[in-house]
Amino acid sequence: MKKIVPVQSKKELATFIDFPHDLYKNDPLYVPELFIAQKDLLTTHPFHKHSSLQTFLAYDGDKVVGRIAAIFNTNHNAFNNVSDGFFGFFDVINDQETANLLINAAIDWVKQKGATNIVGPVNPSTNEVCGLLIKGFDRSPVVMMPYNPEYYITLLENAGFKKQTDLLAWYWDGANYNDKSLRMLDMLQDRLKRNSNIVIRKINLKNFKQEANALRDVYNKAWDKNLGFFPMTNEEFDYTAKDLKMILDPDFALVAEQDGKIVGFGVAIPDINQILKTIKKGRLLPTGIFKLLLNKKKITGIRIMLLGVIDGYRKLGIEASLYGSIIKEYRRKGLKYAEASWTLENNDMVNRAIEAIGGDQYKTYRIYEKAL
Repeated sequence: MKKIVPVQSKKELATFIDFPHDLYKNDPLYVPELFIAQKDLLTTHPFHKHSSLQTFLAYDGDKVVGRIAAIFNTNHNAFNNVSDGFFGFFDVINDQETANLLINAAIDWVKQKGATNIVGPVNPSTNEVCGLLIKGFDRSPVVMMPYNPEYYITLLENAGFKKQTDLLAWYWDGANYNDKSLRMLDMLQDRLKRNSNIVIRKINLKNFKQEANALRDVYNKAWDKNLGFFPMTNEEFDYTAKDLKMILDPDFALVAEQDGKIVGFGVAIPDINQILKTIKKGRLLPTGIFKLLLNKKKITGIRIMLLGVIDGYRKLGIEASLYGSIIKEYRRKGLKYAEASWTLENNDMVNRAIEAIGGDQYKTYRIYEKAL
């Protein structure tokens, strides 16, 4: 007999976080999330100060066969003047009945909050991990990107979900980049300096707090027209910035600055999934922390995860200059691959800038929605 149980206890929460490890135990591409990070995201993250979520487990008898989170993002709805509910942390066996039970539990919960539409998957918003993998099932996910089996597409679409938008991921391998564009990078940066007094520089980690305040303003302005966007609160941005600083390589953290004003930035982080893949069930203790610390220098790839330019400074070549600078540094360091993710499918300007330096659009993630 199948049933849905709302997560209430610490033990149930641990079961919720650990379920994917059993579901994917025979999948060589799976990367476990860090338990402590998932626990914080679900309980103490600043997101919970303005919004709410409820997690659910699906049981078949005594066996856990699925999970889902129902999410009501108050700030998203206020900013976009909508009444959306969301779902995320969706993992389930290949069984339509079980999937439907989980989805209906999430729908019932968000409808009680006043939602007239449900969107996802987001974990728990578009400011964190989001999207369902629909193309590119042959490689492991990079850091802070989702992963799922192909049958999830059928389960969601059979449950009545339709495409809202697609998110694109781009790839460079060690020998795959546009050398001509990189040779022109100095010329492009000289033109930015000469015509607009815009310079590309590294983020000053010694003055990180002040830099982060400026970057937060740029983030909230540069992404404001993106589908599903809502501004990060100060606490949310500081929380994310603090996490990223722990693994940041300053050579991959760049800003575009005009007369002391930051007008754009690009950040790439080491693909620590290479290490997380070896940490059983995402537990840092007792030995996982040593794997993370000792193997950090062995990482051979990066993810370009943030790149934005504020309105009024686009179409000047800043985007191409930031991407090009990061890829040039990636080549200098002799890394084996880079991923830029994600970009909206209709963001032609950014997508063209990536294509110009040889990016291969190799993975696609989908955000679904369903009217209630």
